[in-house]
Amino acid sequence: MRLNKYLSESGACSRREADTYISEGRVTVNGKPAVLGTQVEDGDDVRLDGDRVGAARKKARPVYIALNKPVGITCTTERHVAGNIVDFVDHPERVFPIGRLDKDSEGLILLTNDGDIVNEVLRAEHNHEKEYVVAVDRAITPEFLDGMAAGVRLPDATTKPCKIARLGPKVFKIVLTQGLNRQIRRMCEALGYTVETLQRVRIMHIKLGELPLGRYRQLSAQEIAPLLPRPKHAPAPQPPQHRGPPAKHPQQRHRHRR
Repeated sequence: MRLNKYLSESGACSRREADTYISEGRVTVNGKPAVLGTQVEDGDDVRLDGDRVGAARKKARPVYIALNKPVGITCTTERHVAGNIVDFVDHPERVFPIGRLDKDSEGLILLTNDGDIVNEVLRAEHNHEKEYVVAVDRAITPEFLDGMAAGVRLPDATTKPCKIARLGPKVFKIVLTQGLNRQIRRMCEALGYTVETLQRVRIMHIKLGELPLGRYRQLSAQEIAPLLPRPKHAPAPQPPQHRGPPAKHPQQRHRHRR
């Protein structure tokens, strides 16, 4: 098994994080520094930052949860970081976040112990939507909304066109399909605004809803299904056929006649 898959299936981190840790020289196999693409055999001694990583747990119960993250919690599996999300959730299974939400932002973030779904959710080419409610420091103008919607030039990139709507004098909602670092805050700053509060309320089809701040819930089977990688060559799911309304019984047609 490839080392990054072994690390993700053990619950230590996501595959993407595993590749980073391996590149940084933080992972060893049988006492030797690992490299990207290293293969792991049964009985190998795999360690992350000197701590032994348990065997890949294919039979472990998969966990998929939605958390309403408060401000001040950092989306990292690094246990030495104060306020890390793993310690905050304190789940019985070893889970890790799918993607990130800034420390000074709150709202919906997904956590799992299933490394196979992470790339399915985060791949940029999938254009998955994420929706936010944002409050800024001054009145929102039509020019601001138009500028945000059209795409904002940042030092390292120009943001993609997006959906945006004004909710109040200083509050708007925005739907993004990309995930640049601190993207919304930087977009606002480029247009002369400062973000005061930022809450993520939706990831793809999963909504924050009435989940209390700081609490988490299990995802339903209907929420989990679209997150799972589709097997190669599997046909796309077909929408249900519309058969029209059921025909009325002849007696029903005359029931209300006078």
